[in-house]
Amino acid sequence: MKTSNFIIKNNQLYDSINFNEFKTQKNILIQVFCGQNKKSLQDILDTLKKELPQSVCIASSTDGEIYENSVSTLNTVISISTFDNTTFEAKYFDEKTSFENGTKIAKSLIKEDTKLLICFTDGEKTNGEEFLKGIETVNNKVAICGGMAADNASFTQTFIAINNQIFTSGAVAVSLNSKNLDVKTAFNFNWSAIGISHRIDEVKDNRVYKISGLKSLDFYEKYLGEYVAKSLPATGIEFPLIVKRNGVSLARAVIKKHEDGSLSFAGNLLKGDKVKLGFGNIELIMNNPLKSLFKTDNINNTESFFIYSCMARRRYMPNIIDLEIEPFSKIAPTSGFFTYGEFYHNKEKNSNQFLNQTLTVVALSEKEDSIKTKAFPPKEENQISEHARSLQALTHLIQQSTKDYNEQSKKLEEKTLYAEQLLNLQKQFLKHSVHETNTPLSVIMGNIDMYKMEHGKNKYISNIEIAMKTLYNIYDDLSYLIKKDHVHRVKHQINLVDFVRSRIEFFSLIAKKAKLDFNFQTSLKEIYVFFDETKLQRIVDNNLTNAIKYTLTGNNIDIIIEKVDNCTVLKVTSISKQILDKRKIFEEYYREQTTQNGFGLGLNLVKRICEEEDVKIELESNEDFASFIYTFKDTKNENTST
Repeated sequence: MKTSNFIIKNNQLYDSINFNEFKTQKNILIQVFCGQNKKSLQDILDTLKKELPQSVCIASSTDGEIYENSVSTLNTVISISTFDNTTFEAKYFDEKTSFENGTKIAKSLIKEDTKLLICFTDGEKTNGEEFLKGIETVNNKVAICGGMAADNASFTQTFIAINNQIFTSGAVAVSLNSKNLDVKTAFNFNWSAIGISHRIDEVKDNRVYKISGLKSLDFYEKYLGEYVAKSLPATGIEFPLIVKRNGVSLARAVIKKHEDGSLSFAGNLLKGDKVKLGFGNIELIMNNPLKSLFKTDNINNTESFFIYSCMARRRYMPNIIDLEIEPFSKIAPTSGFFTYGEFYHNKEKNSNQFLNQTLTVVALSEKEDSIKTKAFPPKEENQISEHARSLQALTHLIQQSTKDYNEQSKKLEEKTLYAEQLLNLQKQFLKHSVHETNTPLSVIMGNIDMYKMEHGKNKYISNIEIAMKTLYNIYDDLSYLIKKDHVHRVKHQINLVDFVRSRIEFFSLIAKKAKLDFNFQTSLKEIYVFFDETKLQRIVDNNLTNAIKYTLTGNNIDIIIEKVDNCTVLKVTSISKQILDKRKIFEEYYREQTTQNGFGLGLNLVKRICEEEDVKIELESNEDFASFIYTFKDTKNENTST
């Protein structure tokens, strides 16, 4: 095998290529990487067809061309490879879907002795991931390389070609069939994730509508700024979304912006995917790529390198991209182009992967493997400019800062998880405690009633009964808190007059023990509210018990129910110390008088219920009294007789 590479300027093919050198060759594969316009490519393809009619030729438009140890733009690179024992077959397909294009190509071109499939697709309409899946469903063992055509970041029209026919959609592919062709493939990613994880909320294939609650375009504007958002997809391709699949980090770059704020990416994303924004890690990119690409494979006998690299790499580091290409050209002839997405075959997992932001490379040889090991070409430090050094330092700073942030986030996440576990255990304990408390409370209360029936009341039984009713109120609060999110509650018409009177009767013994009296007043015998009975009991009971706790000894607790316009007003007033902080009184665990027993949960629970049910709360207090006023809106009276 032998490859000769040529860079063509001003379509002067005859000035660059001596076609006579190839006239006698039978097995010729030509790859054309064109950064010029469609007409220029057509002229080049026509000349190649005329001079080398026996050749198989495929071509793609580019976002930059790779020619030996250098990178160019707006030129055309022609790679002519001759083989001794390898034959080719090439075809073009433009089916309804990218997946169908992949399956058709695989069924038509892959033979028993196929060693490699080189594929070029259009860069605008093709879904690269679906295309590779189509190939994989037919054959998941043959190596794949190539990429999606580019158009110098204008994102208007890309083109591909086979022989001298040019197409603006679909896919072209050539199979390399041989018994002794040695094929090695590898890729370098070197794009690092930065910042927090984000969730893909709404997506269809490669079109993403929402990320972490934001429209995709708004997401990019938030994190990368207004300029990048307006200039998408050209600018945003340097900052892809990075997602992990099967332990491998994959980038998904923006390729199209839609009017509804959604973005199309060069590859599929899934609902629920956790993604991070990525940036080019110059520090890693500047390392000798051969060391990371071919850690185990022997590439000493390589006769040709073909590189298909992402446009983002060239645009992200235009002044130092040559450093990534140069080591290959010191071993064998090297050519390729910068794509809108790269095709790669994972030999270990027998699967095809659609990549972004990567450098993919295929090494070909018809020689037998050599036993002799040759050292990698050394990295030449003096070739790195001061600008490159600054980028390297900045990248290192970002990378280290991200690492520190991730470590801190991990610690915080562990602490948060621990706190959540403690909270869940607490809730579970409380749930079981409340459940287990109900039965003995009922037994004690029942036995108190039986004792009073047989032996009458005495001060000891009265004290026990008071304590039991206090416990019951605490039990009801806790039971409500535990069950409130898991029980479907039903509202119905409740006569508030009878309801409050029954709760006053329940707590009357406790009030008498504290040397207090209830004074209940209502203008009507029946005043109805449309409410949930359990929630209403929490409001009434907590106000009555609070009044008993804080009313000064020897006074009345006034409870008034009245109609005001279309509303019902419940007012609980007592002579007590002035409430100093009217706002905090409804907060959890707050108690103005710490000498009083309790958790400070009751009024907070009342406030939450009132907010849920649109009940207005008013608090009036001075040195002489405190009054809690509850206004139930739009209530209905079933009977207004007096």
